[in-house]
Amino acid sequence: MQQPSSTALPQAVLWDMDGTLIDSEPLWMGGEIELMVRHGLEWTHEDALQMVGMALPDGAAVLQGAGLALENREIVDTLIAHVLAGLRTAVEWRPGARELLLELHAAGVPQALVTMSETPLAEALIEGLPFNPFDAVVTGDLVTRGKPDPEPYARGLELLSAKHGELDPSRSVAIEDSRPGTASAIAAGLVTVGVPFMQGLPRLADLNLLTSLEGVDAAALGRIVADDAARRVPRG
Repeated sequence: MQQPSSTALPQAVLWDMDGTLIDSEPLWMGGEIELMVRHGLEWTHEDALQMVGMALPDGAAVLQGAGLALENREIVDTLIAHVLAGLRTAVEWRPGARELLLELHAAGVPQALVTMSETPLAEALIEGLPFNPFDAVVTGDLVTRGKPDPEPYARGLELLSAKHGELDPSRSVAIEDSRPGTASAIAAGLVTVGVPFMQGLPRLADLNLLTSLEGVDAAALGRIVADDAARRVPRG
């Protein structure tokens, strides 16, 4: 744990789930490969990597484009069932994520879960926690446009603001692992922290890259917000 800092904490923290909070991407990728093989189609690990962070209907369309002759909803439901079975067996947390989640809750920082997984999967994650640290949950079945569109994160901040008063996106943090997710958070105006996992992330002025959440505490996120604000101040 880092030393205490006088830096103000973020107004809010909005979390991605798959690959950021928990190591569920292998379940998604395994489900895709199993589904495709069952229908006589080839689907490799490299193919599955392109789906990381993608909204489920968009991912289903990719599988259809590769020859899977199933309806979009049937594909999504099959993949959800596969992942849900895995989560009910065991939840593997990403390094440092659970500790930071619980510390932020103890510090009174509003938090939201913003995931392109659907409601049953978000519920399975929350049920495995000692208490629900999220004041808002946005899932893929509750938005019209998924990541990389800004709608999911904008909706998450809107729900948190309804409970805690108006929150400033430039003082609120999104934590993500994927390209679609970081693009969504940046487009929503949030201070965006990228922790790459299954795929690399681009080096962008608006993206704060970390190699891991291990050792990252609430004060560290506050410093990232302050540094981000300093970069945005125009020079005279």
